[in-house]
Amino acid sequence: MQLRDLVLKNRSVRRFRQSEAVPMALLESLLDLARNTASAGNLQPLRYVLSTEPGKNAEIFACLGWAAYLKDWPGPAEGERPAAYIIVCHDAAVAPKVDCDHGIAAQTILLGAAEAGLAGCMLASVNRKKLAALLGLDESHPILLVLALGRPAEEVVLEDLPQDGSIRYWRDAQGVHHVPKRGLGEIILGRYAASTETP
Repeated sequence: MQLRDLVLKNRSVRRFRQSEAVPMALLESLLDLARNTASAGNLQPLRYVLSTEPGKNAEIFACLGWAAYLKDWPGPAEGERPAAYIIVCHDAAVAPKVDCDHGIAAQTILLGAAEAGLAGCMLASVNRKKLAALLGLDESHPILLVLALGRPAEEVVLEDLPQDGSIRYWRDAQGVHHVPKRGLGEIILGRYAASTETP
């Protein structure tokens, strides 16, 4: 699969085939990708908690917030919840802060998951105190993100921003999830091309 195809396939999915298990070995292979990515100062301060166990997954699920723009949707129903989680933590003994490592690692994990036929959602709306207690994490390993993973049970479609400029995602009557994206022209602030470049 070409990188562009993989990037376009890697959408934030919030409904999963909960009954389809995700092997722990697959989660570990995704972390193996992440550990080989760039790290500021090469400090490598990220640590992870992995879960594929249904009981623990239910506890993790109860600590998460889902889809802020879908006000009438409380999150995936039983049967549509993630089959696996990766909790991304910061080892404060290794580095005093984390700037971008967790974003690089999380995107790499989700791209790898998409290549493996999974889908995921990067969640920052987390009851960190409650989740840390459930996972036995102390203050030296604060939670940065939770990655929810599983086989996708919804379709996600990218589209151009509407005329009103709204960036809010929405679902249609068939349950298809629509995500508006800004056009290329809107995000480029300047162009400085070599004079030898063919127009």
